[in-house]
Amino acid sequence: MEEIDAECYNRNIEELRHREYPMLQGSTYLDHAGTTLYAKSLIERFSADMISNLYGNPHSASNSSQLTTRRIEDIRLRLLTLFNADPEAFDVVFVANATAGIKLVVEAFRDSEQGFWYGYHRDAHTSLIGVREVATENRCFASDDEVETWITEPVTSTIPQLFAYPAQSNMNGRRLPLSWIERIRSRRGDATYTLLDAAALVSTTPLDLSTPDYSPDFTVLSLYKMFGFPDLGALIVKKSAASVFDRRRYFGGGTVEMVVCLQEQWHVSKSDTIHERLEDGTLPLHSILALDHAMTVHQELFGSLKATSQHTAYLAAKLHEGLRSLKHGNGMELCQIYKEPTSTYGNAETQGPIVAFNLRNHLGAWVSNAEVEKIAAVKDFHIRTGGLCNPGGIAKYLQLAPWEMKENFSAGQRCGNDNDIMRARPTGMIRVSLGAMSTLQDVVSFIDFLKDFFIQDTPRLLAPSLTPLLVEPAAQGSMHVESLAIYPLKSCAAWHVPHGQRWEIRPEGLAWDREWCLVHQGTGAALSQKRYPKMALIRPSIDLVKGVLRVRLDGSLQNEAVAKEITVPLSANPRLFSDQAVYRHSDAKVCGDRIRANTYKSAEITSFFTQALGVACHLARFPPVGNGVSSIASSRHSKAHLQKQRKISNLHVPGAFPDAGSLAPITAAPNPILLSNESPILTISRSSLNRLNEQIKLEGGKAVPAEVFRANIVIAESLDCPPGAEQPYAEDDWRYMQIGDELFEVLGPCRRCQMVCINQQTAERNQEPFVTLSKTRRFDGRVYFGSHTSHLPQEKPMGMIQNPTIMVGDPVRAVEDVAAVED
Repeated sequence: MEEIDAECYNRNIEELRHREYPMLQGSTYLDHAGTTLYAKSLIERFSADMISNLYGNPHSASNSSQLTTRRIEDIRLRLLTLFNADPEAFDVVFVANATAGIKLVVEAFRDSEQGFWYGYHRDAHTSLIGVREVATENRCFASDDEVETWITEPVTSTIPQLFAYPAQSNMNGRRLPLSWIERIRSRRGDATYTLLDAAALVSTTPLDLSTPDYSPDFTVLSLYKMFGFPDLGALIVKKSAASVFDRRRYFGGGTVEMVVCLQEQWHVSKSDTIHERLEDGTLPLHSILALDHAMTVHQELFGSLKATSQHTAYLAAKLHEGLRSLKHGNGMELCQIYKEPTSTYGNAETQGPIVAFNLRNHLGAWVSNAEVEKIAAVKDFHIRTGGLCNPGGIAKYLQLAPWEMKENFSAGQRCGNDNDIMRARPTGMIRVSLGAMSTLQDVVSFIDFLKDFFIQDTPRLLAPSLTPLLVEPAAQGSMHVESLAIYPLKSCAAWHVPHGQRWEIRPEGLAWDREWCLVHQGTGAALSQKRYPKMALIRPSIDLVKGVLRVRLDGSLQNEAVAKEITVPLSANPRLFSDQAVYRHSDAKVCGDRIRANTYKSAEITSFFTQALGVACHLARFPPVGNGVSSIASSRHSKAHLQKQRKISNLHVPGAFPDAGSLAPITAAPNPILLSNESPILTISRSSLNRLNEQIKLEGGKAVPAEVFRANIVIAESLDCPPGAEQPYAEDDWRYMQIGDELFEVLGPCRRCQMVCINQQTAERNQEPFVTLSKTRRFDGRVYFGSHTSHLPQEKPMGMIQNPTIMVGDPVRAVEDVAAVED
């Protein structure tokens, strides 16, 4: 396709997007390799079909059932025609997805008495790799050359052989040779069967099965990757290979003619067609009917798969070119792109519309993919990061040896978590993938996004040396506690400690802070504002007079069907107050940690929160309590990166990391916490917030309130301080701080995510302050604002109050050494 034609096609796509893809308004969708998007007219036509016709179970003989049967057989034929597959030579088996199609083939080989040999290419999706676990023998081909050599080798094995590979890598889009199918048939004959994973390829590119002798024996498809809807897969079987399924032992409803199970065990399988033998149970008939409309609408909107292939190849070339052009001010390239030398962007024969890459800063250090994804989510870019379900490709391109991958796993690395750079190397990639409805503007917008947030035109100064910094203690009274807040119900609204009221500090944080949470009834995971923003409208409060936790609903959560307020006792033993508040012990999952929690049995309490949020959840309390004292031994512990012993090497916020010699930990034990994510107490500075808001407003944004940072303590300079006396981000350099008579250790900066963009009054999502933070407060690829802190217990003279407390208005000063407090 000439460039002028591609640009014209691109304009046509832009025009139809407004009509057919309203869900894209304000979003840039770049994850078509995961699933492409469905058109509005597809859903409308399918809905009209369902309303206008009566479809029954195809296993019956009624008119509605016969109508379903006729439609399904027509759709089956139409799908074969899409791939130029002669129905005399091929059959289609409908399955849940490509993985289900693979499993269907594997079941047949597994049930062979001889067993089977299995070979697969390095670029295989995890679903293909898993076949090796049931094979008698298996081999992973580490390169194309190994496959080429194997094809020419004589067949010596006496057991059936199955060779599988992807037509297109789902990781980086490289297209593997389809000619291997023909050569394997020519050189190895009927001894070796071929399984082609075409799911990634056919999402944008045609597959030609017009020559049965040189086509795969088994081809798996993910139809939602092609059309966005329905969620359906297909297995195309070459009829000459159908004898493989004679070995299959399992049978299900609809696949047998007769079954005897009393006194004898005997059955007769259906034999008229391959799909009748393999489609166990009732077909997903409505999804198959939707497929008919999906093929029609796709053809009307985009023409042919060939046209889609040319369009996406053009866009992929522009994307690749744009990523390669990105350089920091010192000339260092931003993107490390992972591709084969034989693949060329713009050439649909060798390369699909996927680019896999990682980012480097101006010093050559890797940027955390988790942080890239967080910023992308705030700016509404939809991308994929992590291992990409392609372990062979990840290992090859990132040069990870098996022992390193095992070591990373044992050290806490999981696909999708924040541990994505280990031993100075990335453990995953960023993947951007294009589809039929992608446009040139999508590409330009993403390139501009990377320029805006990750290019450093002028090199930043290196972080200060790690020698101890001498912090001048603030003058007594120049700073004070502006506000105190606790979050009794994790991820819900704050409750502010009233002025003039002293508040107890416990070893695990401020009293009653994050002692309760909402737990999903199905998964046991604690709910979070990240997924359920309306949790901000659940407003708990502490009533010390009545001894209860009160919870009321605000804003859009207020509903006549939901009670206006519920209460639960603060007491360690709620049975003394109400039978409705008794517990049952259960497991819960908070921030990836499995904990033991007390879940409230009350149907009234469960109904209150379930109806408010529209998600089935329980109220739970943590930690287990007894005799009126929190069980610190049962509490969770702070994350490893916040232990003082590790501050030196992990983070590079200026001034935050003195050397180890001068910072021996006060106590050997880690800091106990309840349901806080990382530390007992979070502190922010009003001066720092003011500086941040100045930067936001310079870019035309709206200032954000302190509440979005969900801090426990907000400190501020006194009002009588002279102009210019504010010290924004001075807390980065603090080791300790004294509030009133109490001493606190500064554990390290707080790593931020897009949750700070949720308006705590309306539950609406915004872009700020995360966008500005990512430009002004990103160090080592991570975004920071505020400080994690913990209370340091001190011996008190006889007669002094036993429990430490602080209150709004208490003076605050930075402390360089604990001894300074005694002075």
